Order: sequence, then structure tokens, then C-alpha cells
Amino acid sequence: MIARRTILAGLLATPAMGRAAARTPRALSAAPLIEAIRAGLDAIPPGPALLASYPDRALNARYPKFAPANDPAAYTYDNALAGLALIAGGHALHAARIADAFELAQAHDPNYTDGRLRNAYRAGAVAIPVALPGWWDAQANLWAEDPYQVGSETGPIAWAMLLWTALRDAGVDSDRYEAAAAWAGDWIVANCANAKGYTGGVFGFPPDQQKLRWVSTEQNTDCAVAFGRLHRPGRAAHAARFVRSMRNDRTQLFDAGLTPDGGPNPLLAADANIWPYLAGLADAATLGPAMAQLGWPRDRPPGIGFSSASRGIWTEGTAFAALALRRAGQGAKAARFMDTVAAQASGSGMLFTTDVPQLATGLTVGPGADSERFDYYRVPALAPTAWAALAALGVDPLEAKG
Repeated sequence: MIARRTILAGLLATPAMGRAAARTPRALSAAPLIEAIRAGLDAIPPGPALLASYPDRALNARYPKFAPANDPAAYTYDNALAGLALIAGGHALHAARIADAFELAQAHDPNYTDGRLRNAYRAGAVAIPVALPGWWDAQANLWAEDPYQVGSETGPIAWAMLLWTALRDAGVDSDRYEAAAAWAGDWIVANCANAKGYTGGVFGFPPDQQKLRWVSTEQNTDCAVAFGRLHRPGRAAHAARFVRSMRNDRTQLFDAGLTPDGGPNPLLAADANIWPYLAGLADAATLGPAMAQLGWPRDRPPGIGFSSASRGIWTEGTAFAALALRRAGQGAKAARFMDTVAAQASGSGMLFTTDVPQLATGLTVGPGADSERFDYYRVPALAPTAWAALAALGVDPLEAKG
């Protein structure tokens, strides 16, 4: 299993919704997207804070197996991305509230003192003791937690490092954020480095968390950029070599990574194929073949799915694909992709994750053979909103610097 942000998934217990009606395309402005993110932070009392990744509980409730775990969850990747969008939009002090929450969570983890971050925390104000997400399971009569959320994966931690170093570079609490990013990087090196690259992290409940031995193209892209921002060229090069090794010279496509037994994972995933280009680890030749196979649907406004397993638009991926197309000089196609992204606006200003009720990714929630599927559901979400803002601003958060 290779996953980046895993959602508690399962077959829907509610009747399937029809495909969302197409909206009239319109130019997408970053301003309302940034404002939606800012408004979420402003609704939380001052101080360190994390945003709910899926803030519309009424819409979440349409998907009973999704809502309980995800209503209170502030995913680390989503919040780091939101912070980077805030910086790009000129709101570094708002982004610092998220960065401060990560620093507090890192220094006061409920179980560990080794510099890791969890994949998710409880949304809202962050204070000591740091709260992990969870929900009351009335049927089982117990407090439940999700084993992915309390785990620690390499990719989300690397994105937090990107937020910390971006604020450092902006001159906001430079030494403090540098130290937090370095400590997180030390955890990745100590726990995830192997001969090939960096493995997935850990999954499950303390103290017996399971080490994830798969190696992800996407997560090593994250690490290459994050270690580069930390001025650790050897560590960055180790991740970059793995990413480049996953590219098939004949097809110009990247495998998703390596399975736990060391074999290739041939799943065609959007982030594994487009992020290396954004990070300077691949040339534009990879974009055409990837988007040709990820493109969906054939007879409607263009966009891409999460992977070759998807049968619908993945808003987040369509946004970063638009950014890549624009950078590659394909402005007209990028604009059509952004029209598709704009059509996924919700009433709150956040963007829907997908244009279909349930979008398959081809991944699973956990590392076991009987793990449930990891799917996206059509709800407003933080990550696509942040990626769309970055794309509208033309800001590449994975751009190699220095």
C-alpha cells in the first residue's frame, strides 16, 4: 500500500448520488480561496491552530463511514499546504498559527519525544495536552481513533518541513522553525531511510506501531524538496535518486513506488507523475503521457483522476496539473483545467474533492491485505482549496530553490 493521506473508507451505506451537474466555467481567483482558509483560522481563538480538513459536517454526514473519523480531523498534509497557500497569498502570520501548532504538537506528543508529527490532529485550537482526532462510537460504546491518523508518514512530515522552512525564508521566527524542521527531518532519517530511499513511516496505535516498508515516489519527491530546503544535499539527493529510478524511460511514466517486498508498484498515480516535474526531478516530457492516461472524462471539461483507477475528476490533482501545464508553457490547457477546478466550488468557498460521489484511488486505508479501500468522497475540503489557490497564483510549493 502506498498512501499519502488515508481516509477511513468503505462502501457507502447511502444511495449513490448522481454525477454532479456541470457548472458554467469561470476564471478562478485565488482571493476567495485564500479568504476561505483565513476565515477558518479566524473562527478559532488566537494562538496555535489547525483547520478541519473536511469542515462541512452536514455534507460529510452523507457518507456515514467517512464522517465519524474525518469530522474532527486536521490532516498534517492538508494544513501544511494551507499554510503555504496563505504565505503565497501574503498572509504569513496566519500561516504561522498552523506552523506553531505543528511545533507544539511535535514538542508535546502524547506518546513520543523524537520529533515526529502525526498524520492528523484534532481540528481547532492546539494546546497542551495535544489532542489527536477521535469520535464516540455509540454502537460500540467507546471512544474510537483511526490507526492512520495516529500514525506518522514520511510525506506529511516533509510537507510540514516545507511550511516551517517557507516561514523561515520569509523571516518569521527563522531559528525556531528551522529547528523544528531539522528535528522532523532527523526523525525521517532515523526511522525511514533505507538503501533505496525513504520508507513510508509508521501505522497504527502506540506503542506497537507497524513500520511501513513500502517506498513511495511521491513521498520521496516531498523528501527531496524538504531536505533541499534544510540544506542537507546528501539527504535530498538520496530521495531524488529514488524518484528518478521510478521513471520508465520507454513510457516516460513513473511507478508509484516499491511494495514492501521490494517489487514495483505499477499504479499510475497523479502525484507520483506530476510532482517530480514540479520539483525539478523530471522534465516536461512526463506530463503528456501521464495526463493522457489520467485524463477524465473524455467528453466533459478536462481534468485528471487520482490514478488510473479513478473514474472522475480529482480536484486537487487537476489544480496541480494546471500549475504544471502552465509552467510547461501549455497555458490554454492549464486554463481549461482551472475552469474544471472552479466548477467544484461549494457554498462555503472551499472546493469539493471530486465531481463524483465516490472517487476510487486504487489504494487502501492500511497495510493489511484486508484493509478497506481509500476513496475520496464529494465533500468540501482544505487540500483542493489550497492547491487551487497556489495554482491560481502560479506558485509552485515544490519548486527547487538554491
